[in-house]
Amino acid sequence: MAKIRHLAIRTEDTGKLAAFYMDVFDLTILHKDKREGGAIYLTDGYFNLAILPNHEQQSPNGFYHFGFEVENGEAIVEKLKKRNHPRLPKARPNGRPFAETRTSDPDGNFFDISEHGFLQVEPLGEKKEKDSTK
Repeated sequence: MAKIRHLAIRTEDTGKLAAFYMDVFDLTILHKDKREGGAIYLTDGYFNLAILPNHEQQSPNGFYHFGFEVENGEAIVEKLKKRNHPRLPKARPNGRPFAETRTSDPDGNFFDISEHGFLQVEPLGEKKEKDSTK
């Protein structure tokens, strides 16, 4: 069974929103972009909350996407194909190590798919190298 492992929220002030969740729910920082106002990734040790910058208002502030950890990403693709799903998962841009692919449900809600999990940061190139040495 797939596990929902992270939720992402867009905001214009990542520091302020992260401080809220840290103060109120005792979440800790898992990872923080070095840039001022960059993304901040929080965790409770199992579930992760990605606080993403929305300086250019690429989408409304608030819910952006959620992510699943799965044992076999190809099995998920096959299930989507059987449903004739029009949007098969696409690779995430390199440098986004928390998920390999992204797609959306029939209503357009984005979700990430990851085999390595959110807590184990693994850049895309490293996965390909490991797979080729098997």
